[in-house]
Amino acid sequence: MKYLVTGAAGFIGSRVAERLCEAGHQVVGIDNLNDYYDVSLKQDRLNKLAEQSLFSFKQLDLSDRDGMAQLFVEGQFERVIHLGAQAGVRYSITNPFAYADSNLIGTLCVLEGCRHNKVGHLVYASSSSVYGLNRKMPFATGDSVDHPVSFYAATKKANEVMAHSYAHLYGLPTTGLRFFTVYGPWGRPDMAPMLFANAITADKPIKVFNHGNMSRDFTYIDDIVEGVLRCADHIPEPNSDWTVEAGTPATSVAPFRVFNIGNGSPVKLMDFIAELEDALGKKAEKIMMDMQDGDVQATWADTEDLFKAVGYKPKVGIKEGVHAFAEWYKSYYGK
Repeated sequence: MKYLVTGAAGFIGSRVAERLCEAGHQVVGIDNLNDYYDVSLKQDRLNKLAEQSLFSFKQLDLSDRDGMAQLFVEGQFERVIHLGAQAGVRYSITNPFAYADSNLIGTLCVLEGCRHNKVGHLVYASSSSVYGLNRKMPFATGDSVDHPVSFYAATKKANEVMAHSYAHLYGLPTTGLRFFTVYGPWGRPDMAPMLFANAITADKPIKVFNHGNMSRDFTYIDDIVEGVLRCADHIPEPNSDWTVEAGTPATSVAPFRVFNIGNGSPVKLMDFIAELEDALGKKAEKIMMDMQDGDVQATWADTEDLFKAVGYKPKVGIKEGVHAFAEWYKSYYGK
């Protein structure tokens, strides 16, 4: 089968592309290789992917309308896994237009490409950030997500609404995946595990927000990728019995689904830090800080509907996952 993977130089995208190639699929990956974080890390992920004979790469910006249209015409992809986006909650406060270009215009270009070239299934990345002001735990796909607390989250909510409109208008099967705090080897430098590891190994203090009174549904990269691949093979069907009044917003009379994809077991931030200290063999000096704008105190994924649909069950616990990340970190950065 022929796949397009957007964001192929990214943390999740590179691993998804690798797994698809290992399974015998032909994969075209695109990425704009922007400098939001260290481009050399993205390039090293691509260098690793270059070992796969079934993988090819094209540097392309999602918001390049003509370039994207040409890519789809030439590619004739059977499935698309859309993981490319401008990431990061806090950066969306200082540079919102980057998110409009990549996450809104870029996703529209993907939807148009899928529509006009008869793609069989579009799987796209949403985020746990869409739950915003929701305080009910665990977060379920039937919950309201109408009150985001960051513009990043607003763009991800918008992606879900955009996908539904194309599913309804053109019968395009779409599956949105709300990722919960992905971590592991080859992770992003702007996320807490890497920020903490950099500071600890350099004998610098780490910033602990909300005075450590936070928890996250940390989900190991391999578990995330397994869920993505299973969902790619699970093409949503219209639910003729569904109504707005009585149905969950995670499905529809259109071929549209939204799932949470997380570990389903939140970890206290201070426990995560302790595990990382153990894995790195060093204690962290901690500076307790107030909550940051755009952040939330806790996340916790209800993944029951995903398990029923595809049998997804995370396998990697926090100790195993953090130690695997630490071993990669020390090897990659020579710490």
